[in-house]
Order: sequence, then structure tokens, then C-alpha cells
Amino acid sequence: MINAMLVAGILTPLEDLLRSILDFLHSLGLPWSWSIVGVTIIVRFLLVPLTVKQIHSMQNMQAHAPQMKELQRKYKGDRQKLNEELMKFYKEKNINPASSRLPLVAQIPVFIGLFFTLRNFAKEAEDPLHNLGDLSWLHFVPSVADEASAHWSGWVLIAVYVLSQLASTYFMSGTMQKSQRVLMMILPFVFIPFIVNFPTGLVLYWMTTNLWTVGQGLITRRLIPKVAPPAASSGPKRSSRTPPKETQADGAKAEEQPAAAQKPSGPPRRVKRKKKARR
Repeated sequence: MINAMLVAGILTPLEDLLRSILDFLHSLGLPWSWSIVGVTIIVRFLLVPLTVKQIHSMQNMQAHAPQMKELQRKYKGDRQKLNEELMKFYKEKNINPASSRLPLVAQIPVFIGLFFTLRNFAKEAEDPLHNLGDLSWLHFVPSVADEASAHWSGWVLIAVYVLSQLASTYFMSGTMQKSQRVLMMILPFVFIPFIVNFPTGLVLYWMTTNLWTVGQGLITRRLIPKVAPPAASSGPKRSSRTPPKETQADGAKAEEQPAAAQKPSGPPRRVKRKKKARR
């Protein structure tokens, strides 16, 4: 309880800012539900610079993934040495693994601040002195201030959230190990028992930001070229016509052998010619 009050006190300025943005969007004629969608778009638009940095970091890590896997294989039994070598490798290649998590970290305060904002929405909606107006969304969700489990439409939003979370994980987890990717695929299902008690507007925010991530992943895959991995060796580049090394060695030996075989080991051999019979 004390921790919740402490978090709420720290995020009060952010909560006031989000409420001000919601009030402003609502004053422009948007319903409260679409104002939440508008806040989501504004937040994701402000995070575009961090997202671009995240994409470049992911590309850089993908390009050097074979070298990092080789380090993991080499120091498999020594975790401390592996961490030291990885840190050296990151420094040499100018890789910042934390930059790929910046957009997610930046969204956490917004998510918590919006949670408290919508919770106050629910209290104001029950108070007859506050006239919040229409809190429905597309005539599908009765109220964005109600808990997601209060209406069947909330369960539909939760299902869309899970699917969109799986899709966003697919597009934004290119550098994860297989075990990490599996964990990220399982987490949306683990969160369901908690999400059902969240305000429906918060699920709407989460669903919208996941759909933004999916669209962003589709665009970046087409517009941003992939970084080619570094060359594994500095030797001569082989073409499709270049024979294998063993074939080349055998060919070289074959060329040397005829020259040596043509040299007679003894004196030259005389060839006797048959005399033609006289007529």
C-alpha cells in the first residue's frame, strides 16, 4: 500500500500531464476513448528517435551475432569471463545492448500514469457531480473506465492485445535468443489474470501501442536496409568456378608429376629401325 502511494506521488506530475492532454483532445471534439488513442499516438511519435536508435542497435547486433555466439561457445563454462569478453566486444564494435530496450522503458511511466488517470476516471464516472460524458468506444465498449472483465467487449480487446503483443514481439525481437523469444511469447498469456482487472481504456492504450509497433516493424523492414555481417576471413574470395583446395592441390601435383616423369633415369634408349628388304 505504501509503495503504491509512493509511486502515485512520484508520477503525479505525469498523471496531471496525461490528464491535461486527454482534456485537450476531448475539448477538440474527440470522445474520451479516442482521446486515449490520441495520447498513445502522441507518446509513440515522441519515442520515434529512441525507436530509430533501437532499430540501428538491433541491426548492429544482428550483424555481429555470429561473433557473439562464438564468444558464448568459447567461454561457455566461465560466466564471468564471458561477460568481460562481451563487454570488450561491445566497446570495440560500438554496440549498446541497452538501447534496444529504451522505448519499452520509456513507456512504463506513461503506462502507470495512465493507469492512475483512468482509475480516477472510474471514480469520477460514478460521482454524479462529475459529468464526463460518453465513455464508450465505437459503441462496442460501454465505458473505458470500467474493468476489462466487466463486459464481453473487454475480453475481445484482451484477445486483440495478446495477438498484437505476439506480433510486435515477432517484429522487435530479432536479436533475442530462442529462450528469450519464447519467454516474450508466453508473457502476454501470463498477464491476462492481471489485465482483466485493469480499466478497459488501459487495455485500449496497450492494444494501440502494440498495433503501432507492428506497423512500425513492417515499415522498417522495407525501408531500412539490413546491415551485412562482417567478413569471416580476409583470404581470397572464392567464386563458383573456384575448385576446392584439395582439388587445387591435386591439380598442382599432377602438373608437377608429368614434368618429373618425362625425365629418364638412365641413358637414352636407342630405337632400332627395321631395314627394308631389297628387291
